[in-house]
Amino acid sequence: MTTGEEMLSADNVRALSARERIGLAVKMLNAREALQTIIAAEQAGVRQVWSTQGPGTIDALTIMAVAASQTSAIRMGTSILPTYPRHPLAVAAQVRAFNELAPGRLRLGIGASHRPTIEGMYGLEMTTPLAHTSEYVHVLRAALWEGKVEYQGRFYRVNASLPGTARVPILISALGSGAFRLAGELTDGAISWNCPVHYLLKTALPALQEGAAQAKRPAPPMVAHVPVAVGTDRQAVLAAARKQLAMYGRLPFYRHMFVEAGYAVLEDGTLPDALLDNLVVSGDEQTIATRLNGLLANGLDELLLLPVPVQNEAQELSQLAHLIGQL
Repeated sequence: MTTGEEMLSADNVRALSARERIGLAVKMLNAREALQTIIAAEQAGVRQVWSTQGPGTIDALTIMAVAASQTSAIRMGTSILPTYPRHPLAVAAQVRAFNELAPGRLRLGIGASHRPTIEGMYGLEMTTPLAHTSEYVHVLRAALWEGKVEYQGRFYRVNASLPGTARVPILISALGSGAFRLAGELTDGAISWNCPVHYLLKTALPALQEGAAQAKRPAPPMVAHVPVAVGTDRQAVLAAARKQLAMYGRLPFYRHMFVEAGYAVLEDGTLPDALLDNLVVSGDEQTIATRLNGLLANGLDELLLLPVPVQNEAQELSQLAHLIGQL
């Protein structure tokens, strides 16, 4: 898979092998463990890793830059880097450094995050997040791809000339139709999170394609987040998934998306079994491989696999990495 100036459209992505279209999520809680996980993933044959960024994690871009120096080809991506806490010029500086050290190996996923995080933890005002994301993309794109920014908007008023460029693909997080439409219009891809497959195929992808058509450009790929549990005990898988995904039932953006997808979340945020069954791919390795290939064959562009530990987290992570590497 190419990046930057040669960034592939969704149609071209679908022509690639399954292994090229599947990435593995890496926890950013401990620097040494995250670094070793990325190194081991490349050794297992994984072609892409992704990492979230938040107030409770270490800095993903820093770890990825170190990992790039200790690996040879594995691609890395943020999924996502919250926009409100970091000015786009600050992000551009960090991305330029990464790209000089490991050209063509970074995909930058950004997004607004959630009000409980941005306002409750960072103490920053969060208003009209979609409009904020749009301005952020305009400033960041100009900074990275053109090396010069002249932008006057509601949230950002930036005038800067920068030393060099880094044509790194910029993706955005998306849950609702508006965000998928914006991704199609402006970006190099959309990253979903905890979206049921039928919602992605019937609502998200058409919106992304509509945005691209209105902008008269090829539709970029959608990276679909898929939780994966290596285990055949359904009750154990449901318990593990509910533990890992519980917080999303309490976040307004996700609750709205779940309802739109046909799943009513209880008042206390409890996720129904039917929703977890839809979201989580589980089973033995052969069953999981068949399911992943099916998702790609049935219309999803790329998959971002989030390991859901059931019994032995380290062993199951290794199994999943090797499974991806053999596809």
